[in-house]
Parts: sequence; structure tokens; C-alpha cells
Amino acid sequence: MTIQKQLTKKPTVGQQRVIIAQVSPEIDAGRFAVKAIVGDKIGVEADVFLDGHDVLAAEVLYKKASDDQWQTVPMRFVNNDRYEAAFIASQVGLYEYSIRAWVDHAATWEHEIAMKIKDGQHVAVELLVGANLLEKKQALANEADRHAISEVIAIFRNPSQYALAVELAQGHQVQEWIHQYPTRDFASTYQTLKLWVDREKAAFSAWYSMFPRSASSQKGTHGTFKDVATNVLPRLKSLGFDVLYIPPIHPIGHQFRKGKNNSTTCQEGEPGVPYGIGSELGGHTAIHPALGTLDDLKQLIESCKAYDIELAMDLAIQCSPDHPWAKEHPAWFKVRPDGTIQYAENPPKKYQDIYPINFESDDWEALWEELKDVIMTWASWGIRIIRVDNPHTKSFNFWEWVIAEVQAVYPDMIFLAEAFTKPKVMAQLAKLGYTQSYTYYTWRNSKAELIGYMQELTQTEQRHFMRPNFWPNTHDILPWCLQGGLEPVFLTRYFMAATLSGNYGIFGPVFESMNHEANPGKEEYRNSEKYEIKHWDWSFENKLTHIIRMTNKARMENSALQRTNNITFCDIPNDQVLVYLKTHANGNRILCVVNLDPYHRQGGVLRVPLHLIHKHQHEAYIVHDLLTGAKYTWHGEHNFVDLDPHIMPMHLFRIEDM
Repeated sequence: MTIQKQLTKKPTVGQQRVIIAQVSPEIDAGRFAVKAIVGDKIGVEADVFLDGHDVLAAEVLYKKASDDQWQTVPMRFVNNDRYEAAFIASQVGLYEYSIRAWVDHAATWEHEIAMKIKDGQHVAVELLVGANLLEKKQALANEADRHAISEVIAIFRNPSQYALAVELAQGHQVQEWIHQYPTRDFASTYQTLKLWVDREKAAFSAWYSMFPRSASSQKGTHGTFKDVATNVLPRLKSLGFDVLYIPPIHPIGHQFRKGKNNSTTCQEGEPGVPYGIGSELGGHTAIHPALGTLDDLKQLIESCKAYDIELAMDLAIQCSPDHPWAKEHPAWFKVRPDGTIQYAENPPKKYQDIYPINFESDDWEALWEELKDVIMTWASWGIRIIRVDNPHTKSFNFWEWVIAEVQAVYPDMIFLAEAFTKPKVMAQLAKLGYTQSYTYYTWRNSKAELIGYMQELTQTEQRHFMRPNFWPNTHDILPWCLQGGLEPVFLTRYFMAATLSGNYGIFGPVFESMNHEANPGKEEYRNSEKYEIKHWDWSFENKLTHIIRMTNKARMENSALQRTNNITFCDIPNDQVLVYLKTHANGNRILCVVNLDPYHRQGGVLRVPLHLIHKHQHEAYIVHDLLTGAKYTWHGEHNFVDLDPHIMPMHLFRIEDM
């Protein structure tokens, strides 16, 4: 006798017939969580089909990961075996969701008996089949329905009541029971997928970055946390910012301390770079004494709250040669053959004042726990937003672990990745847990570049996990486009950052003062605050501060500007004019028009997508410019715009009904 080897394993439930495929959203086959905001409607789609001609039913299952019971939402047929449903993410934290589908024999019976009755066939046997199916529904029904179903079953099985049975078989009550009490026999269930739900600030925020040591009102004096509260916070509130991000606030090392303009020679009295973290006074959980005390920091956090501003701290995982870790844990660093510790380099740049962490250390577990303790310590102080410096140069595995560990205790913690790096690396950081990410907006200038980049962020899979945060400048980057010092460029680069993306930020006050002095041949500020203390007039005003104030006001008052993915670019036959529409389900409609040419007047006839603003051809409506207060009456889809960059290079139109 020949024994044939079984090559394919039998399924656990061979009677399962429904296939569930091409589920969306799903990140890397369910490896990572999709991102959402509290209150979001989570749309789930899938291809759902089976063999033969039976009717199928499908539903989305969802729950908080900590809950025991699943909630369900029936899926609706779209077309071509595509089904969809949605649920509301009502709480911050981790959710789970899946799809379940089965052959709906009762619905199949309902469809088939209706066709046979329409054809004039005798359906006594079909009524008996229906009675058997209703018995299964009866077992699931409430007490009132159980009694009513029992009566219908009796009628289906009584030949003398054939006419009534036929009438009932086609009635709304039987149809309602079929859908209200699904039996789900031999159901196919998709794998469990993850959804991380963040608080509102994750999707909508306006960041302002500054160095606290430059906050003093007295020239030549080191600024303090108290100076920030007194001099800076009222200004930020007036301008409309709701996140204050400050670079590292820890003691600065002495060895190889950098001087002005990144000089390797530090002169007497020069403060050093805040990123050279650590001295005999402590490391990442210590406070630079010139800034104040821990109590002063906690008071600043509270003062920020009084202005509806959150304080964001900067996590730079690196050390000065004087950091306590360098002596206590030398195994956490790369030791060269001569016994010295390898300092940071990005050739030709050298950072002799910084030791990078070695994530291949044999003592990696202790290292991970120490870094987690730093974050948890900050969280205990009241910090709920952390900007991470160069996360792409640290272990992916570490980030996935530590973000999950922190958010398990502080689910409202927001992590911003300062990751100006390769696209796939940026995407990976976002997938494994980062709440927001810096982007390439800083270097996207032409109309084609801006549209292409926004479509990549909002119309591909990235929309499910990448939350962009647009910055026209940073304390490290003065992009080429700003180095000419042209006011229209500063205005439009700010405006587009604040209206294209729900999250944006600026490094000030160099930005709003339109400081554009660069180190020759580099995208760096000359006389940068990284290396010296500055003195600023925190009360100055100009055209750009007016635009910042008005734009932030519009962002707060118009929900269409509070998200990123709700954008549609509008046609206009001019490569120097960018037009985009943002809409919200509540009816809010914002139309932005930008002249990208800082030298010349530009305009053209733009085409408004009327179906998105719920208008008919030739119907009149108002466009209200929220920057200037001007109102214009437009008709239909084609309307003319014209912008002089020396007067106002953009419109911020709210579309209003007549």
C-alpha cells in the first residue's frame, strides 16, 4: 500500500467559506498600529467574498485593548466585493479592531424565496427551511421576539396557513429578525489589528521654539525659566502658539565646549551648546543652575498651562565628556583602540563636545532602562510633549519599546521625531510609535514639489501613520529660500506651513524678525543661538507677526485648518500660484491662495471644486479673506485671483453662504 504524504495542512474549520482580504487601514500586515485622534471616525474597508451565490454578512469588531467585550458595526457593500464600516475612537489609548464575515444562510433564503414567489413557484419546502433558520434566530432573540418568532415558525410549518406564511416570508418583520440576530455559523475572522488614539494636540498644534537662556530682558544676562514666564509666554499667547519647545535645559559639559559659531575654542564666559549635556552637576534629569531650579521649571509648566500653552522638552540622547554616565557606564559608549571614547561625527562636521550612545552595548538592557527613567522622570514633572533630537541615529527597537512603555502609563504623551533623514527611516519611526514627525517641507518650494509632497503625505498609506509637523526653519536650519531675506518668502513659507499641515512650528524670534544671516555656503544661522546668548525685544511687531497672529486665530476658529489630510489642490493655469481647499464635515470650508513668486504680481482663473463646497454652477457665494477682512462675491467654479507679493502674497478665504 502506498502512503501519500500530506503536503498541505487542513484548516481548523474547513466549513469556513468567506475570504477577507485587502483590509484598510492596515500597516505592514498588522505589525504596527494605525493612528487616530479622539473623536475620529475610523473607516475600515476590505474585500469580502465567497464561493458560489450565497449572501454574505460582514461586520467590524472593535474595542479598547483593555476591554473584554468586542463591539460590532455591520459592514456595507460598496461595489466589486468591497465592504466598509466605521466606528468612533472615543478614548485615548490602544484599540483593537478586526473584521468578521460569514455566509448568511437566512439572508440567502430570504432572497431565494422572494425570487421563487415572484416566479409563481410553490414554496412549501422553502418555508420549512425558513422555519429551521428562524429557530436559530429564536435562540438569540430577546423574550418578546422569541414569542413572535415562535408564532411565525408555527405558521411556516402549517400547510393550512400557506398564504399567510408566504406573506410573512416577504414581510419586514422577518427581514428585521434576519439582520438583528445573526448566527455567524463558520465565520471567518481577520487577524486583530491595532489602533493608537491620541489626544487632539497630536493632530493640531502650533509650536514656538526658543532658547530660555535668551529670555532675559537685560542684555548680557543669562535668561531663566522665570524670564520665559514673564517675557515670552504673554507674547506667544498673543501670537496664538500653544506649544513652547525648549532645547535641553541640563548642565553643559566643560571639556571641548564649543564657542561662538561652532568654534572649537571656547572663550571665557561663553555658555556652550545645550546639546553637550552633562557635568559634575548631573545629567539628563538635572537642571542647569543658571536657568533656575526644578521648582522653577515646574512653575513654568504651570504658567504655560495658564496661557493654554504646553511646554515641550528636548530629549537628546548623547553626553558631554563630563556627563556622569561617561564615568559610571563607559560600556554605553564606543571605546576606540587607544582607550578614548568616540565623539560624534557627521563628516566633515565634528562634535568633540558630544559622546553618542552605543546601542550595541553588551549592557544595553541597563541603558534602555536608564533612558526610560529619564523620560518617566520628566513625565513626573508634568511634561507631556517630548521633541526627540536625531531619533534616526538610535535603535528602532529601543524606540518601539520605550514609547510603548511610557504611553502605557502616560497615554497622553506626545513624541515628535526630529528626523531629517531618509524617507523610509522617517516612515519607520512614525510606524513604531512617534506621534509627529519633522518633514521635508523645509526644502519643498515649487508648486509641483509642494503638491507632490502633500499628496505623498495625505493620499498614500502614510496618511494612516505619519503626522507631519511643518517647520520653515529650525535652530539648526536656515534654508536657502530664506537667506535672501525677502519678506514675501517669509510670509508665504510661514503661511503654507500653518495651513497645509495641522501641526507646524517656527524657531524664533529669528524667524519672525526675518533674520537671514547665514554661514557662507551653509544652511546655518551665523552667530547662532546654539553657541551664544542673545538679547531680544520680545515686544516688537511687524507684518509677519501680524500674519502669524491672524493665521493662528483663523486656525483656532476654523476646524478645516485643524487637520492635514483633508486637502484638495485646485486647478489654476499658473505655476507660480498654489491653491488648495480644506473642508470639514461640519461645513467649514477654507480656500488658500498663495503667490509663490516673491518679486512679481501673479494671478489667474482658478477652478473651485463645487461638489466639495456644496454649490451649484453659477450659484453665488462669499469668499471672506480672514487676513484682511475683505469679502468678495464669487459665482460658480471659475473665479479670478490676483496677488501682489509686496502687498499680500496670499489669501486665506473662508467660503460663506450668501
